[in-house]
Amino acid sequence: MPDHAEPPKTSPPGSTDRRASRRPVKAVLFDFHGTLAQVEEPRQWVREAAAACGVTLDQVRATALADRLLTAGRAGGPLPARVPPRLAELWADRDLYQHAHRGAYTGLAETVDAGIEGFADALYERLLSAEGWLPYADTAATLRALRDAGMPVAVVSNIGFDLRPHFDTWGFTDLVDAFVLSYEVGRCKPDPAIFWRACGMLGVDPEQTLMVGDTPADAGAVAAGCSVLCSRQRPGPGERPGRGARSRPARLTRTPPAA
Repeated sequence: MPDHAEPPKTSPPGSTDRRASRRPVKAVLFDFHGTLAQVEEPRQWVREAAAACGVTLDQVRATALADRLLTAGRAGGPLPARVPPRLAELWADRDLYQHAHRGAYTGLAETVDAGIEGFADALYERLLSAEGWLPYADTAATLRALRDAGMPVAVVSNIGFDLRPHFDTWGFTDLVDAFVLSYEVGRCKPDPAIFWRACGMLGVDPEQTLMVGDTPADAGAVAAGCSVLCSRQRPGPGERPGRGARSRPARLTRTPPAA
């Protein structure tokens, strides 16, 4: 299959041939945030960013700032309560361009007056660092099991920065065959084109591909012809992955592609 967004060949309209939905899985696509990893605990995020600016925060102030910043909007969740009009265009394009992603999230952080010079940029830099993320407890074992089974794997993410350095730091790079990042390919989930691109990079047909994620955007892979395994349960901000927030892949729904 070509390494570009291209719809697969389909059966003629009205065809009753359902063999595609029963083809064995030969590749797996994973969402990143909420599926393979989670952002760090909010107070830790705030304290580390402040420390990078030369300021030490006590727990009370860190908690208060974290609550206000989460309301303003944090990459990795939750979504902002309100997007200021001046940030509307950057927000709309945040997963398509690096400058828009940084501008949107630093702009939201700047709506919170922390009284710390350079704080908004320091908060964003935590996002670009592997230390600002926590892989789920079973992520490494899952990826290694798929590698041992000879199953190609791609990470498909709506994101405005490069994830490869994170995987390098965690020692996961050799367990992933392709990274399909929205800002690099110019398409965002649930657009079928981003899933077709991923399948093309792995050299498999969509009908032989499983998408694993946790949002309706991930479930959009069904329109591309993939099967989908989606979690109905996501950890909220501040919940520690692998420590009771959820036991992935609890409560999963698998959706086969339409015939």
